[in-house]
Amino acid sequence: MKKLLILSFVIAFLGTSSICAQTQADLAKFKTDLAVFDDVLGLRLKKNVNKKSINEIVNPAIKEVATAILAKKYKPTYTYAKYNAILNPRTLGRDLSIGDGYSKYENVTGVYLEQGSHVVLVEGIAEGKEVKLYIPNWLRKAPDPSKPTEDPNGWGLHKQEFSLKNGVNVINLSKYGSLAYIAYFSETPEKENPISVHFITGIENGYFDITKHKDSDWNAFIDNAVYPILDAKGKHIQTAYPVESLKKYAYGRGVELISNYDSLVYRQHRLMGLVKYNKVPQNRILSRVNFNYYMFRDGDGVAYMGDKVGYAMRMVVNPDVVIKGDPCWGFSHEVGHVHQTRPMFNWGGLGEVSNNLFSLYVTRSFGNKTRISEQKNYDKARKDIIEKGISYLADEDVFNRLVIFWQLQLYFEGAGNNPDFYPDLFEAFRKQEAARGTSRTGDWASDRRRGERNPAVHQLNFVKTACEVAKVDLTDFFAKYGFFYVGKLEYDDYGKYTYTMTQEMVDKCLAEIKTLKLPKPTIDISTLRD
Repeated sequence: MKKLLILSFVIAFLGTSSICAQTQADLAKFKTDLAVFDDVLGLRLKKNVNKKSINEIVNPAIKEVATAILAKKYKPTYTYAKYNAILNPRTLGRDLSIGDGYSKYENVTGVYLEQGSHVVLVEGIAEGKEVKLYIPNWLRKAPDPSKPTEDPNGWGLHKQEFSLKNGVNVINLSKYGSLAYIAYFSETPEKENPISVHFITGIENGYFDITKHKDSDWNAFIDNAVYPILDAKGKHIQTAYPVESLKKYAYGRGVELISNYDSLVYRQHRLMGLVKYNKVPQNRILSRVNFNYYMFRDGDGVAYMGDKVGYAMRMVVNPDVVIKGDPCWGFSHEVGHVHQTRPMFNWGGLGEVSNNLFSLYVTRSFGNKTRISEQKNYDKARKDIIEKGISYLADEDVFNRLVIFWQLQLYFEGAGNNPDFYPDLFEAFRKQEAARGTSRTGDWASDRRRGERNPAVHQLNFVKTACEVAKVDLTDFFAKYGFFYVGKLEYDDYGKYTYTMTQEMVDKCLAEIKTLKLPKPTIDISTLRD
């Protein structure tokens, strides 16, 4: 009776439209072929199944699976697996006040699905729970590859997307084949049960997992890849890079490469106070190849240009290079964009500034000279901002604007004797954002339209909060860089901004700080340099 119920369950789902793109012809063919299985996931055969009945199976992939099961030789490593729910990246972004930049492709399957129709067997999806299958187009290029930036379809990651249901799902990949990912997200992932998925018509490409594999495994994945892109997972990072680039720049060094990436991200977590306040996310950031632009950050993580159209791969895939000089800066810069705290430390004018605080911190921690030192931005900032008596936002050089925030780090890690200044400041901003209420969605583009657009408001909040956290009156330092500039400034920073500061706003901020009765810094912070 139990077997009949299971078989009825399978057939019932075969008779429904579990995927919008499936055809009745595909459904009928798969229904007949799958009738040899005794369970929902297609891992056991019915007792009366023999070689003759298996030979009648039309689909070669299903026939191969059934034959292997009959011979007791079916041992899928990737085509069958269980997947746990992952914290929704948007929820994480809301909780950390960083926007929606963490990976949406964390449930890596290691399975390649060729263009055409496929059978995906699923069990364990709770009632009312949405689970999807993502098939990203990792290899997409501009219509004219000689002009990669002029892509009418944009630079972003495109994907085919399918809703999954318990039982049989027929997936029709009409546009292209690619690697598969399970989108199983939750606000409370620890309360969700794992789901089981069997890609019965899939091909194993595999993926590297730093918690399970060694360099010999890394090489085997590269050597035996059936698709031009290989997935890899670290503790804080996941990558989707061309096999060709991995073989050229990191063959035999997978553990070192992914470890370096993990370390780069972890150091940003440390500066953000996520380590100190036990908030390091289990989610990962996705670092992928793209074929449009040198390097950038978008809603799907960070992207670096493929070898044949650029040169970013040689900079970020070589384990030695990625922690040195410009490559270390570049990788940290893009990941820094993911971690920008919005809007308390990313108001209009800091779009290419506050992310570079992370770049400075990470590159120097690896023993590199800081870019603002090599570019003489300390001298430039003094000459162009302090001596001219202007607002730092009126200086078009984003590296001159960066000097201010780095000098605070130099002071508090040294004479200020408070190395946790920035970790504590970021935590204070997270608490402020949480206190603002539930209107925030985690989507920065949407939230900033609805929220406070005047950079002057967030700038004054930064000053006051920094003084409170440091327990030091920093107003003289901020005044030198024009943080109390009264007037109006209009400028672009990934959108139009109008800075409007009144004397009343300044007076109120200074009065509130004065009531704290804080001591002044022991030295002139604006003179510090590394």
